[in-house]
This record gives sequence, C-alpha cells and structure tokens, in this order.
Amino acid sequence: MLRLLRHSALFGLAGLVQRIVSLLLVPIYTRQLKPVGYGRLELLVAVTAVLVPLLRSGVATGFFRLWFEGDDEGRGRIGRTAFWFTMATATLGLAVGLAFAAPLSHALWHTGHGTNLVRVAAVALFAQVNYEQLTAFYRVEQRSREYATAALANLAITVALSLYLVLGLHWGPTGALAGNVSGTLAVWLWLVVRRRRALGLHVDRELLRGMQRFGLPLVPAALLTWAVDFSDRLMLNGLSTQHEVGLYALAAKLASASVLFLTAFRLAWPAFAYSIEDDEDARRTYGYVLTYAMLVATWIAVGLGLLAPWLVRILATPDFHPAWRAVGLLALSVAGLTGYTVLAIGTGRSKQTRLNWVVSGAGALVAVALNLALIPPYGMVGAAVATLVAYGVMFVGMAVRSQRVYPIPYQWRRVATIVGLGGALVGVGLLRPPLWAALPLALAFPLALLPLGFYLPAERGRMLRVLGSRA
Repeated sequence: MLRLLRHSALFGLAGLVQRIVSLLLVPIYTRQLKPVGYGRLELLVAVTAVLVPLLRSGVATGFFRLWFEGDDEGRGRIGRTAFWFTMATATLGLAVGLAFAAPLSHALWHTGHGTNLVRVAAVALFAQVNYEQLTAFYRVEQRSREYATAALANLAITVALSLYLVLGLHWGPTGALAGNVSGTLAVWLWLVVRRRRALGLHVDRELLRGMQRFGLPLVPAALLTWAVDFSDRLMLNGLSTQHEVGLYALAAKLASASVLFLTAFRLAWPAFAYSIEDDEDARRTYGYVLTYAMLVATWIAVGLGLLAPWLVRILATPDFHPAWRAVGLLALSVAGLTGYTVLAIGTGRSKQTRLNWVVSGAGALVAVALNLALIPPYGMVGAAVATLVAYGVMFVGMAVRSQRVYPIPYQWRRVATIVGLGGALVGVGLLRPPLWAALPLALAFPLALLPLGFYLPAERGRMLRVLGSRA
C-alpha cells in the first residue's frame, strides 16, 4: 500500500501541477475565449480521447500484462513491437485528420471556421498516442521520478507556448491546443532520443498478436467508457447550445481535481497490481485499495460540490457562473469511475476481459438514454446526472463481473458508507449553503464517517494515537 501510494504521488505530481496551472489559466481563457470557443476546444478534446484507445488497438493494456511475464530479452521485444505498432497507427490517424479537416469542422459545428482547429487536433492525436506509449515504459518499470520529470517538462513547454499563442498572437482555441501539442511533441522526441538504443526497427508479430489477444477485447469497453464520459458534451452540442457546452466544459474542468487523483492512481495501479505475485496477497490488497481509493475520490467530490459556487466566481467571468451547478455531480461520477477502475483489475488478472464491454456498454446505454431525456429540460445539469448514474451502473456491473472470475473480499459495507455520506453532502451542495457552513462540511468528511462505524478498530486506534501525539 505504501509503495502504491508513493508511486501514485510521484506519477500524479505532474498532474497535480498541471491541474493547478490549468485552473490558474481559466481566468485567462475565459476572458480570451467566449463559452462557444471554450466549448469547441473541449469538444475536440473529447473526440481525441476516443481515438487514442482506438488507434492503440489494445496494445497498451496488452503491453502491461505481458511485460510482467517476460524476461529482459522478451521485454525488449515487447517494447519495440508496441512502439512501432503505435507509431504506425498514430501516423494513419494524423493523415486522415489532416485530409478531412474541413468536412469534420462542418460536421461538428456546421461551419468551416474550425478547420485549422481540427488540423491541430489531428497533430495532437498523433503526439498523444506516441507520448503515452513511450511514458508507459516508465510506468511498467515503476520509475515514477523519471515519469514526473518528463510530464513536468511537457507542462512547462505547453504553458509557455499556450500563453504566447493565446495572449500574444490571439489565436484563440487553436492557440491553446497548439501550445499543448508543442509540449507533448517536444518531450516525445526527447524520450525517443533517450530510448533510441532500445527501439530498434523490429516488430514481433507473435508478441503483437499476444498483446492484441489480451487488449483488443478491452477496446470496445474503452470506447463505451468514453461514450459515458464524453457523450454528454456531444449531445449537449446537438440538443442544447454551444454556450451550454462551454459552461459544462468549465464545470468539468473544476471537477477535474477529482480526475487528478484518478489519473495519478490509474498510472500507478496496473503495474502495481500485476506485480503482486501471490494471489492471496493480491486479493487482500485489492480489497483495501478499493475502500481507500473510494474514500479519497469521494472526499474530493464532496469538497468540490460544496465549494463550487465560490470556485467558479473566483476563476471565471460572470458568463460562466452558472457552471457551478454541475461541478459536484461530475466530481462524484469520477469516484464511481475510480471504483470501476479498481474492480476491473480482477478481470485483467484472470485474463477474462472479453466481456468487459458488456459492463461499459450498459453504462453507455444508460448515459445516452438519460442524456436524451434530461438535456432538453435540464441542460448541463441533466448531462451531469446522466454521467453520474451511468458510472454507478458500470461500478455495480463490474463488481458482479469481476467477482465471478476473480473473487476478492471487498469491504462493501465500508464502501457503501462512503458513497452514501458523500452523495448526501454533494446533494447539500446543490442547495448552495453559505460558505461558513460549506467549508467545515467539506473538511470534516473523514470525521463524519466515525459515528457511522466506518473505521476498523486498528484504524481508530491509529487515529487516536496520531491525535494524542499532536495534542
């Protein structure tokens, strides 16, 4: 647990800085970009997110699973095969995006004014796919410091160029996206140079088939998970207004504080989980990981939900102020996705991933149906509710599926206590309590679990010792 915490902290260090910087940039972007421009930028981010797992064709997850089964020579072949396959598919995606930029702009916004933005998004897709594969080496090797260094360098270049292009050249959303691309491409090239001796031009077809046999069944699940995560933006774009999409994008940006924890955790989790050789140790560890991951994610959601009105007012112009109503719901949905991520490891460890798409498919169907029903009358709040319910369905579905193929003694009563109290406090946040009440409620979430019988005797004893030593 301490090893997982350490690597999660280091893997998440750059993400933490990135989220902080991203929030600091919100006042700048909301003054330079109107809600329509901000919404267009977020819509392309959503489209790019679905194309990344599609282009990687399951090799990403297969790479992690096979890495821990091979010796040093085998790992070298695995790395080279994954690198060149990813390079080929990313180049194909770049070519298609550049060739069809104008039609895609008309399809998304009924205008050709977004053609350059689509072209930059195609380059961003190429950069992101290749960057993720190279940094995956640091993840399987559990070299979290090197990963953090690369990510922080990426962030520094991105921020500097984005500010120059948006403030200096007034390129609008195209400048914001181009700055992001520049940082990712620069660090990717640096990583290629550093890894050049290990990246000989060689593709092992047998290993590639092995990675795809494991990973391809997860691609539909990843796409369907994307449908849950980003269909709200696409359907808002079609069923509501681009202004509403811009407000929702800001709400999602604030809720991304929860995504920060999830991102850091997901970066460390696969390599850590698969590195535990003994099944009994793995089962016991996985049970505790679910409880504590849900505790942290839900606490963050509670804080965001209760403090959202003041956060929005501090960071954005009055045009964006209504966005606060969706923040808590979206942050709580991230807690559901966090639990889903932990639960899915059981199917990965047992290599029974073929039916994972059924679980994410159920969530996607619920998301689409609820978006259709709730967006017309409730706008972005309806979209946020749809996302929350869909991730709840995925959490329950994966719990059932995973327990059938790899039973784990999860602490369900404790998890239910966390979710119940967290949901209630996020609901209180929608009533917009005064700041003097909202802030203490947000800070006291772990203590509020105490009278509900959440903590184990050993945990209560440790808490008392800590409080006693500080007294």
